[in-house]
Amino acid sequence: MEPGEGNAQQIRQVLLFFVFLGGSLVCSETWSYSVAEETEIGSFIGNVVKDMGLGVEDLAVRGARVIFDDYKPYLQLDMETGNLLLNEQLDREALCDFTEPCILYFQVLFENPLQFFRAKLSVTDINDHTPTFLDKHILLKVSEGTTPGTSFQMDSAQDLDVGKNGVQNYTISPNPHFHLKLQDTDEGRKYPELVLDQSLDREKEPELSLTLTALDGGSPPRSGTTLIRVVVLDINDNAPKFERPVYEVQVPENSPVDSLVIKVSATDLDAGINGELLYSFFHVSRDVRETFEIHPISGEVHLKALLDFEIIQSYAISIQAIDGGSLSGKSAILVRVVDVNDNPPEIVVTSITSPIPENSSPEMVVAVFSVRDQDSGNNGKMVCSIQDNHPFLLKPTFKNFYTLITESALDREARAEYNITITVTDLGTPRLKTEHSITVQVSDVNDNAPAFTQSSYTLFVRENNSPALHIGSVSATDRDSGTNAQVTYSLLPTHDPHLALASLVSINADSGHLFALRSLDYEALRAFEFRVGAADRGSPALSSDALVRVVLVDDNDNAPFVLYPLQNGSAPCTELLPRQAEAGSLVTKVVAVDGDSGQNAWLSYQLLKATEPGLFGVWAHNGEVRTARLLSERDAARHRLLVLVKDNGEPPLSATVTLHVLLVDGFSQPYLPLPEAAPERAQADSLTVYLVIALASVTSLFLFSVLLLVAVRLCRRRRAASEGRCSVPGGRFPGHLVDVSGTGTLSQSYQYEVCLMGGSGTSEFKFLKPIIPSLPPLSAEIEKASPF
Repeated sequence: MEPGEGNAQQIRQVLLFFVFLGGSLVCSETWSYSVAEETEIGSFIGNVVKDMGLGVEDLAVRGARVIFDDYKPYLQLDMETGNLLLNEQLDREALCDFTEPCILYFQVLFENPLQFFRAKLSVTDINDHTPTFLDKHILLKVSEGTTPGTSFQMDSAQDLDVGKNGVQNYTISPNPHFHLKLQDTDEGRKYPELVLDQSLDREKEPELSLTLTALDGGSPPRSGTTLIRVVVLDINDNAPKFERPVYEVQVPENSPVDSLVIKVSATDLDAGINGELLYSFFHVSRDVRETFEIHPISGEVHLKALLDFEIIQSYAISIQAIDGGSLSGKSAILVRVVDVNDNPPEIVVTSITSPIPENSSPEMVVAVFSVRDQDSGNNGKMVCSIQDNHPFLLKPTFKNFYTLITESALDREARAEYNITITVTDLGTPRLKTEHSITVQVSDVNDNAPAFTQSSYTLFVRENNSPALHIGSVSATDRDSGTNAQVTYSLLPTHDPHLALASLVSINADSGHLFALRSLDYEALRAFEFRVGAADRGSPALSSDALVRVVLVDDNDNAPFVLYPLQNGSAPCTELLPRQAEAGSLVTKVVAVDGDSGQNAWLSYQLLKATEPGLFGVWAHNGEVRTARLLSERDAARHRLLVLVKDNGEPPLSATVTLHVLLVDGFSQPYLPLPEAAPERAQADSLTVYLVIALASVTSLFLFSVLLLVAVRLCRRRRAASEGRCSVPGGRFPGHLVDVSGTGTLSQSYQYEVCLMGGSGTSEFKFLKPIIPSLPPLSAEIEKASPF
């Protein structure tokens, strides 16, 4: 790397450092370029990369562009080479008129980071215009009494070129009376004067024709001519004289056309035609002739066109008064144009960045724009502002350039679009303002996690459901937009090792609908819970979760089950009941359970069928089987009861149980009388006393007969035992036995003879005929019992 390139690289690094610190940087050095007018389009002007010490790659990366002060694209920047190329043919006269040098100022703008380089383009003049006289014929009246040496000022030729290409010399056609003399104006221009060499004689030569030629300094030179017609007049020894040598007047730029600017006046002491004055302009520019006019008789100066302070601020008008003898008096009018606030400010947006991410850092450059007001003074001073309710700031940078930057972090969820109105107001009277609106979109970033509508959901599902049943839904919303707001649902792993969640439920990833995968059993699983996750599709993805509790609703799908007496097909269980049991005595209790819950498990008991109706009753709520009345000798010894156990479901389910009850005599067994049987028992106590006395007498007789019969049979059996026959064991059996099993309906009046086979270890029962007839009921009150 050459030393110059190394220095340029270091300078660029320092500039970039200040750009990042301050947001923008203006290089203090101004680069100058030059181009001749009417140069062809595309001509090379200079190279920005070499002049400013930058790299070619910086042009495209940093968004380089060329901006002239009048915003016209005179030059274009080649991004691949850094060359400045002429974008259009320049006309120096149209750009700068007579101003010399003709300089166009522009800036080379780099947007990222923001940086300005000042430069100027000098447009040099070429000799492309020919000198021309405004009047092709000039009438010059010269008094014959004019003394030699008198000079007559001629109108100068107009040449739009400047410098050496402008008018440099005048020549006059050869003649014996006049020679040409050049004079310089205050502006540096030359104008010709005719100088009288010798007195004229009207009688000898009343009129002369001279050719005045104007030459410029170009190479080759250009020339223009006008014809001077010299008329010799009678002697006139007094020239007109104006009241003041210079007239000064201020005219507002908004004055209407044909308005009076000023009235000038001159006097001439001569009489007659030599005293008649004619007012006119002389040696004035094209702008003066196009803007003002003077009345030749009255000397009033009027506007021919509107004034524009922004173009020309003042006019210097040379006037003359010529009398009838062609003598003239000269004066000048200095017209100062007074600026009025007639130009509103202008706003030109150079660049704008939209959309911007909502997580962008503060002081991010959103837009670059410039303002301009063509007025002057306070009329050209401007104040730039935006609305106060937006998180943006205006920051002045270079000259009239401003940058719109973010003041704080943005939030798309709070506001996704800003309509920013840039207002520029001047300080004139009345104040004029210009507004320009720009729209800035805020792009979304994934900064919001999905949010469930509820922190927990409770779903009720009736058991025995069909597989793939829709049992409920969860819903989550995301405040972001686009893919950042697309929510996907999933089941989260459960920490319960006994819960196979994957076989119970599933979830639709897009809609959040929950489905039961199989039929659920309330008796096996009454409730379970799990967590559902919702994740968006941003990068990185954000998620949240919610608790879902599934509660099973019981269905009446279990019939009552009888625990006691157990109906298992084995030997039936027989309940023993003493015949002496009172009404309401507890016989047994049916115990049943139901696997369901609630009213589906509420059980009720009902006696469906009995061997002897009206003898037994079943309590509906607890299943207790009690006697409905007092027992009598006529009641059968064996009873079979069919009890129905029914739940309270819809429809109800039921089960039946069979009870066997054996009535026995003389068997002491505790029993639980019903509370309702207490009054009846008190009434029956008196009858019981009489009954016991009667039974005692009968029993005594009966026992005596039995003992006698037993003694006889025992003797017979002893003799038969020696012969291999069944013998009756010693000892005396009770006369009344209690039947412990059986399903028949034998009456209470039967008794049994027991034969024990000696040595065989077995026993057999032999049924005997009754030896005592059944006793008739003692009283109708004994048979009467309270039904359940």
